[in-house]
Amino acid sequence: MGNWVPHVLGLLTPLSAAVTLLIGGWWMATPIVLLLGLYPFLDALAGSSTVHDVEEEGKGHNVIVHLHGILVPVVVICLLYRVSIGVGSVSIIVPTLSAGLATGASGVVAAHELCHRRIRSNSWWLGRLDLLCVLYLHFTVEHNHTHHKHWARKVDPTSSPWGRSVYGHLVRTVPKQLRNAYRIRKTDTTVSVLVEITLLACLAAWGLSYFAVFVGQALVAIYLLEFVNYIQHHGLERGANERPNASHAWESRTRWSRYTLMNLPLHAAHHLRATTPYERLRPYDESPQLPGGYYQMFWIALIPPLFNRLMQKSANYSGGVGGA
Repeated sequence: MGNWVPHVLGLLTPLSAAVTLLIGGWWMATPIVLLLGLYPFLDALAGSSTVHDVEEEGKGHNVIVHLHGILVPVVVICLLYRVSIGVGSVSIIVPTLSAGLATGASGVVAAHELCHRRIRSNSWWLGRLDLLCVLYLHFTVEHNHTHHKHWARKVDPTSSPWGRSVYGHLVRTVPKQLRNAYRIRKTDTTVSVLVEITLLACLAAWGLSYFAVFVGQALVAIYLLEFVNYIQHHGLERGANERPNASHAWESRTRWSRYTLMNLPLHAAHHLRATTPYERLRPYDESPQLPGGYYQMFWIALIPPLFNRLMQKSANYSGGVGGA
């Protein structure tokens, strides 16, 4: 069995969303049950990998990330189609949330990977299309030019200090990232925002229900993206002149999060060399370990006192990383 095979598990998220949106009814809640109900338990049951070797590069890994990218607009189209034929007795929140979980957990992760590929390549454009589907085109500029330069510093709006809740982080980081992107690439960011406004205007002209579900799924996806940003460097502050190292990024080695999120939890490896494809990322013993996998951390982060307690405990266990 190729070492790319476990990563196929991640395709279950967008595929379940697309298929159940076409089927309709309460089947549309399947992605919600999977991501928010079943996956946190699978994070625990699947255990963690302590192996430090990296996967061999291959076509399978590349095909998987591109399938994720292609399925993002497919999920959005299925959502709009479902609205066009009616959602029946099911609340419109159900298909909107399901689509948003797919475009966030699958699509934004793929977009992040693809937008690190060669600029204006087909892969890069696919990543840009995925970001358009969640109204976050400025992410490419801000992420590549601010976050990767200033990660774990106070000037980085995506890195959160000790004690800040995910709610407080969200209301700060989104406008600051947009402002940073505009400051860095004024023309590109202006064009991106105009494209998004045009898309929204077209959807509103088509029908307010289309506008509402599209914006709704985008907000869910944006929340997932910023939740991940929130936990990846929380409390791990480095000085203005301090060189970055693996201790400035939280890591999780839980198999289920790694396989379904294209090794996103091995975050230090990504920062130390941003162009490394996801299958070549490796664990670092210097990185503090999160209290749980990403699916578990989703629920933990919603309860700030619990989140703070567990994160401080994990930081202390890792040797007082980040000034804990």
